[in-house]
Order: sequence, then C-alpha cells, then structure tokens
Amino acid sequence: MKPIGRTIVIGLLTAAPLVITFVIVRFLFQLLSSVGEPWIRGVARGLRATNPGVADLLLNDTLQSIAAVLVVLAFLYVLGWGTGRVIGQRLISLFEKAVGAIPFVETIYRATKRFLAISGPSGEGTQRVVLIDFPSRDMKAIGIVTRTLRDATTGEELAAVYVPTAPNPTNGYIEIVPIDKVTFTDWTFDQAMAFVVTGGSNAPDTVHYRQSAPGPAVASGDAPAGSA
Repeated sequence: MKPIGRTIVIGLLTAAPLVITFVIVRFLFQLLSSVGEPWIRGVARGLRATNPGVADLLLNDTLQSIAAVLVVLAFLYVLGWGTGRVIGQRLISLFEKAVGAIPFVETIYRATKRFLAISGPSGEGTQRVVLIDFPSRDMKAIGIVTRTLRDATTGEELAAVYVPTAPNPTNGYIEIVPIDKVTFTDWTFDQAMAFVVTGGSNAPDTVHYRQSAPGPAVASGDAPAGSA
C-alpha cells in the first residue's frame, strides 16, 4: 500500500498547481464577466428593436461571458493608454482624491497600489531582491528594495526594504537598513515571490548569502521604475 499511497501523493502534488492556476484563471474570468455583463445586456436591449437576432446572440450565456470579458479588457487597454496621457493622469488624480476622502477604502487602495508598484518592472541592471539581517543578526530575510535615502545627520546611505511574509506576500514589514548591511542577490522579483509564496520550496539553487558589495540599486532618494 505504501507505493500506492506515495504515487497518489505525487499525483496530488502534481495536480495542485494546475488546480490552483485553474481556480485563479476561472475567478478572473468570472470577475471580468460580472463587470462587463451589464453593459452587454444594455447593448442587447438597445438592439432588440432593430436587430433581434444580434440581441439574442449577445444574450447567449457563453457568448455573453466572452463578450463581457472582451469589453472589460478593452476598457483596461483604454485606461492603460490614457494613463500615459495628460488627460488620463488628471482623471486618475481626481479619482484618487475622491478615494482619499473615504478613510478605510483609501488605506486599501494605497496599500494595493504600492505593492503593485513594487512588483512592477525595474530598470535594466537594477538589483532589488536582497537579504537583510532580520529578525536578528544570525538570520536572513528576503526583501525588496523600494527606494534608497540618506541619514539627515551622517549622510549614510540607507535602503527602504519591504520584507514580505509567507505565504501571503502582501503582508510584511518595512525595514530601513544601512546600504552596507544589505546583501544584494541576483534573483528576480518573480523568483523572490515564488520563494515566499511556497514557503521557500520554490527557489533558484543558489543565492548570494554572504555580505557583498552593493549592486546597482536604485539611486538615492528615487523609487525604482514603476514604484510608488
């Protein structure tokens, strides 16, 4: 029975990532569909008088879900395009001011925006995944450099390091660490997040664990590209 049980466990471990991926994709599809479906129904009602065949087609459950997702994706594309334009930036600024008037919602919005900004692409050659002595000198914690700054008294260069907690990387700590106490790694952000989410089981085979010369981190006082 032991070989059978072992094989079942191997099958379970193999299927688990596929099932989780399927659940996440299905959740995103259903979420996008629920957002876009009211618009599709409205269009179908508007076309009922002149094009009843098209209206019936749009009200088909499968086609309605697909059309709803396409509508939302098109909206996100337009939103992304507008973000790079002056008028889009002004509209987003007005929206953020409105959100800022709602304390609890504002906290969630800001926290989510900061985390997504940290996970955004960094400049070429930038090393942002680091190890720091945390919670003690004898232990290392993986972190993400979000920016660098200087001590107002001594001029010492410091790094603001976000330390995510496992298995939920959206929770964590912000540590201000002297830059010469930071160990820069060659891991990517995706590799670091996979390491955190899987409790360390998914990671590259090597890591720069010992103290080394600081790598090409972000410039003093500036956030990395895409950071808040």
